[in-house]
Amino acid sequence: MITPAAGHLSLVKGVVLGLVEGLTEFLPVSSTGHLTVVARLFDLHSDAVDSYIVVVQLGAIAAVLALYRQRVIALFGALRHPRRSNRSQQLLVALAVAFVPAAIVGALFGDAIKHRLFGVGPVAVAWAIGGVAILLVARRRIGGVRPIEATTARDGLLIGLAQVLALWPGTSRSLVTILAAVALGLSLPAAVEFSFLLGLATLTAATGFELLRTSSEIVDAFGYAVPLVGVVVAFVAALASIRWMVGFLQSRSLAAFGVYRLGAAAVAVLLLLTNVV
Repeated sequence: MITPAAGHLSLVKGVVLGLVEGLTEFLPVSSTGHLTVVARLFDLHSDAVDSYIVVVQLGAIAAVLALYRQRVIALFGALRHPRRSNRSQQLLVALAVAFVPAAIVGALFGDAIKHRLFGVGPVAVAWAIGGVAILLVARRRIGGVRPIEATTARDGLLIGLAQVLALWPGTSRSLVTILAAVALGLSLPAAVEFSFLLGLATLTAATGFELLRTSSEIVDAFGYAVPLVGVVVAFVAALASIRWMVGFLQSRSLAAFGVYRLGAAAVAVLLLLTNVV
């Protein structure tokens, strides 16, 4: 049973949360970190709002399905006809293996993580550490040329272990999975696509669980209009964000995201010091 919202979640606030979710979910900047700060700025702190934030991820899920539908269809084809789709089958196994570590750790320690780490302070620390990490990696220009189809089960396990780090809010699931994939020799485009597909599986599981657990309570707290609008806004924003990121990384490195994260960390600390959040 979730508690009523602390602070009123108006349609405008719901749209803003959906927009933030869609824009940041697949960028290496942490959607959870941004949503945590925005919710504090709006004085929204309740189980109902936390559930709403998870549910609007449906929009981001739909965006990946729309943009990578051919890849997703091929992966489902590998399930039905494994002998005909060896490369897709290998990728599917790698994604399944990568999904498991964070799912286990989240199930075992999710409540403790939420209790101890969901705050602007921990988010600022994670933003800063991730920003430095990106700048160091961009400077060294690590990476390879392996395509996404060459991802092995071992690669998936190591990327999945890296994804566990993203349970710390502000770290960014996209950041750690992309860096891990690049370090294992995948090309940057392959690493980004693998991160998106892994995110599709992870978000679908988390959102589905949240809907099963709290869908009626979310409707009681916010009705139908605000969640539906939030999902649509997240979908449109995620479409734009994913397309922009893919195009951006064709000619540039991840360094800009490192600078952004350091700036976001500085703003978060300033908000804390001035008691705004």
